Amino acid sequence: MSIALSIGNNLTTGGVFTADAVNNTSVTNVTDFASVPGGGALKLLSTQTASASASLDFTTGIDSTYDSYVFKFIDIHPSAYSYFRVNFRDGGASYDAVKTSSVFTCRHKEDDGVDTIYYSTASDLAQSTNAQNLTTGEIHTDNDSCFTGYLHLFNPSSTTFVKHYIARTQYMNNSSASETAHIGGYCNTTSAIDGVQFTMSTGNIDAGIIKMYGVV
Repeated sequence: MSIALSIGNNLTTGGVFTADAVNNTSVTNVTDFASVPGGGALKLLSTQTASASASLDFTTGIDSTYDSYVFKFIDIHPSAYSYFRVNFRDGGASYDAVKTSSVFTCRHKEDDGVDTIYYSTASDLAQSTNAQNLTTGEIHTDNDSCFTGYLHLFNPSSTTFVKHYIARTQYMNNSSASETAHIGGYCNTTSAIDGVQFTMSTGNIDAGIIKMYGVV
């Protein structure tokens, strides 16, 4: 009876929950998200915050526990005009997994002067150990500029298949344009990927947050 009365007190006459019925409305500290149709639940595994950081390295928690991992980039700010990059470690000490990838970009300037879609040959890789650019233009250094997006790494612990990754990123580039990059590729190795490193092509990651999730 008391439970029924409690529920009733939080309903309008039309049967809708009142605002007071909802507690803890902030999701800032939520670590688990319910599954949605066609997808899996995201389990927050680790968070790194940059502060004039040469790199942000994720070296633990990437294993066979999850079939795939998602990295979310939140308000990444560079110390100098630079590209944001990723590289992968495949069992050794270095981040130098061999990669092949393709990249295209959409761009629109603040002054409405440029609106274009193009394939970025400068950002794709062909059997390369170089870091993968996750931006096709340099990120602006204005105080209010930043970089956001995500990278999805699939089945990194497989010792049978290559390791695919896809990424979509959005940022203000160095010509004050909105730029969206679409990146897809694979680490051409059957060794497990056990580390992921994020860097700038020049200077440091001045500020920003990267969160790593396991996909249940």
